[in-house]
Amino acid sequence: MYAVIKTGGKQYRVSPGDKLKVETIDAEVGASFDFDTVLMISDGDDLTVGTPTIASAKVTAEVVAHGRGKKVEIIKFRRRKHHQKRTGHRQNFTQIEIQSINGKGAVAKKKAAPAKKAKATDSESDTKTATKAKAPAKKAAAPKKETTTKKPAAKKAPAKKSSGADDLTKIEGVGPKAAEALVAAGLATFADVAKSTEAKIKKILDEAEGRFGMMKPASWPKQAKLAADGKWDELKKWQDEMDGGIE
Repeated sequence: MYAVIKTGGKQYRVSPGDKLKVETIDAEVGASFDFDTVLMISDGDDLTVGTPTIASAKVTAEVVAHGRGKKVEIIKFRRRKHHQKRTGHRQNFTQIEIQSINGKGAVAKKKAAPAKKAKATDSESDTKTATKAKAPAKKAAAPKKETTTKKPAAKKAPAKKSSGADDLTKIEGVGPKAAEALVAAGLATFADVAKSTEAKIKKILDEAEGRFGMMKPASWPKQAKLAADGKWDELKKWQDEMDGGIE
């Protein structure tokens, strides 16, 4: 059995026992309230439709609580007008529980929960403890099988660079990638670079993987010679006068 009622400008389909939230009703919590604007009633195969309402029909409900809904944020924004307004709204509501439709289908009030059973007598508790004592002991847990876990193979440490190599990036104009190319070609120390020539270094850079074609290594052997001899002050002064390793 159900009915369609109208309240607060909205229509609701209700049945006895339903709980729903409607627009605010002027009634206290716990009071009964009758909705007389009934649009339709269905009772099994019997369907009654109002024109627009059913005369003398009513739906009785009990007021459960009054409250406010979730906040709705309203933002008004006008572009290029420096106008932005933010407000909030919480709609009031009344929660009701449908009791009956035209006096039918009244909801029975819930009975009070039965009282807990009294504690067992001393004799009963003694018998329970005795039966627990007679319970057979649990079998000892079988020993777990030892599982041998293979240790992961130790990772090989990366090969260290030869300790005899010099930091060729101290030569003005030599970057890390260019230094790697020179070391790969056998010019690992300042002395090796000092013994080499501009043409040989240029050939190494051209054959290396990288964009070294724009490099001008004309001063590299001379810089390497000063570095190999330990003349760092003289090298530093000369490098300050250079522009990217170019005299």
